[in-house]
Amino acid sequence: MAPFEAIVRKTNENTVSPFPRPVVTTSRDASARSKIKTVDELAQMAAEFRARGRTVALAHGVFDLVHLGHVRHLESAAREADVLFVTITADRFVNKGPGRPVFTGRLRAEMLGALQMIGAVAINEAPGAEEVIAKIKPDVYVKGPDYRREAEDITGRIRAERETVEKYGGRIAFTDDLVLSSSQLINDHFSLLDPEVQNFLNGHRHNGALPKAMAAIESVANLKVLFVGDAIIDEYQYSRAMGKSAKENIIASRSVGAELFAGGVVAAANHAATFCKEVEVLTCLGQQDPYEDVIQAALADNVRGNFLYRGDTPTTRKCRFIDPAHMRKLFEIYYFDDRPLNGKLEQDFCDQIRERAKDFDVVVVTDFGHGLLTQKAIDALTENAKFLAVNAQTNSANHGYNLVTKYRRADYVSIDMPEARLAAGDRFGELGDIIAIKLAPATGASNFVITDGGAGCVAYSKDRGAMRVPAFTKQVVDTVGAGDAFLAVTAPIVSTGTDMELVGLIGNAVGAMKVATVGHRQSVEKVPLMKYVTALLR
Repeated sequence: MAPFEAIVRKTNENTVSPFPRPVVTTSRDASARSKIKTVDELAQMAAEFRARGRTVALAHGVFDLVHLGHVRHLESAAREADVLFVTITADRFVNKGPGRPVFTGRLRAEMLGALQMIGAVAINEAPGAEEVIAKIKPDVYVKGPDYRREAEDITGRIRAERETVEKYGGRIAFTDDLVLSSSQLINDHFSLLDPEVQNFLNGHRHNGALPKAMAAIESVANLKVLFVGDAIIDEYQYSRAMGKSAKENIIASRSVGAELFAGGVVAAANHAATFCKEVEVLTCLGQQDPYEDVIQAALADNVRGNFLYRGDTPTTRKCRFIDPAHMRKLFEIYYFDDRPLNGKLEQDFCDQIRERAKDFDVVVVTDFGHGLLTQKAIDALTENAKFLAVNAQTNSANHGYNLVTKYRRADYVSIDMPEARLAAGDRFGELGDIIAIKLAPATGASNFVITDGGAGCVAYSKDRGAMRVPAFTKQVVDTVGAGDAFLAVTAPIVSTGTDMELVGLIGNAVGAMKVATVGHRQSVEKVPLMKYVTALLR
């Protein structure tokens, strides 16, 4: 039997079918797993179908929790052509919130393969459907009714998908039946979150937080943001232990690869790139080992680099040795010169701050305490920034010496719990009291966030006081850069006057997305964040 004869059911005059056209189903010996194909295999099958004069429909989605809405949608899709193919989003591109997808791509594909109206299923290994559409070239591309209005699609992909379908002679069709949400069903009935988190989100769902969050994220689209801070190269050296050396009392390890990332202020700026109209980085590189090629290659499309150069020093490089099996960091080595800038270079840096800061709506400072931000530079920032957002980081090189209280004027401060306790000289006090009584008065900041790892964050505004916002994930791959991502995305949002509890919610979603990424492999972007927040609050 030919392969397509095994999956095409031909209705006859005596057959009562709910479908006006022949649709795809399995033969008696075909299992759901046998319907799982690659995208290239679907493309070949589609070409052979068209050569036989048959038409092909394609549906695409996540299909994490298959429900009646999906079934109705796919039944309608099957009526559009002689055969229905479905592609699903690969796990790594599912931005649906913590613990999602619930089912792996293979299991989601198998669930769909069990449905009679579907001829074959493939996992799409690209972030969008345009690539699979271009390969399969369906006669009809079928979407649900919630995608009918292109202007309301937060991803912006429905237009690109429609244009791709039409480019290859196809058309887009929208089903119009029962609409249900997998995310809402999971949130309402199968929550993967702790009760504390679920109660927090339920309260915000009932208060209309979702449209407010979407509006807050959209509100920064036309802002210009300047990032000032230390440039850092984050090097990851992956190694596996082989055993004790025969002649030394040490553990010998085998190198299994390495990655080099542009971190520090560059990584922070990249997080803001898709949210804001224009982003610029002002920093200093070392002439000895500048790594400028790595940094330039890493800059997002709308991020411009403005570099000064310091002679006889390297650009700061932090080399971490890592067990790749569980992403455990074993130890790290710093290659840097953290003496403060002085003389003409310090003056040039301050002049650049004075010249550039006034042209931007927001200035974000990522101060790693490696000698770039001297008191003169801080004064230039506080005197010239329209809206100043600050993080002063405590790390192994500056413990106790790089406190946020050296900034006597800031509009927004975001630091972590150990940094806050060091700056306040308070080991045991409530974080809300530490902000209100000590840190906010010392920095002049009316908006404040203290991030607290798995406990979430404490957001503070002068009007509302301190508010605890829980963390949204316990699945941590790598914490490097999470605080910088939180600051980079939330600083422009705070500048628009957004309520600080909502800022904490958005920031914790940013943090949850960031800790799922190794190093700086991927920046937090606008559309995935909006989808993540939507999944939390739907």
